[in-house]
Amino acid sequence: MTTVTDSTKFLRLTLVSDAVVTGGNGLTYLLFAAPVSSLLGPEAGLLRGIGAFLVVYALAVGLLSTRHPISRAATTAVIALNLLWTLGSVAAVLAGALTLTTIGAVWALAQAVVVAAFAALQIIGLRRT
Repeated sequence: MTTVTDSTKFLRLTLVSDAVVTGGNGLTYLLFAAPVSSLLGPEAGLLRGIGAFLVVYALAVGLLSTRHPISRAATTAVIALNLLWTLGSVAAVLAGALTLTTIGAVWALAQAVVVAAFAALQIIGLRRT
């Protein structure tokens, strides 16, 4: 049996936290697409698609957090995808894409900050392992 070391606990926690937050966001988009669309701006169908992607992504990140040992390659992929999401969110706001409302633009930027923070914490966690 492999034990969880202190060096992997931090990485595991960041991956689990990422999965929970991302999954919650995805489920919200899936289950409440119409009211969220009214609040944020993008069409409900697009939000459902994003929500489905986020739920699948969250499940994959959550699964990764249970592996012994945690795959460095898979963690690097999660970090890269988080950074791409961050850049994409900022680019969407700056380009005026997705017909975001003011609240939607603020939400997209706040989300980008959170996702970038997860990436930064995951980089730290990966370096500790």
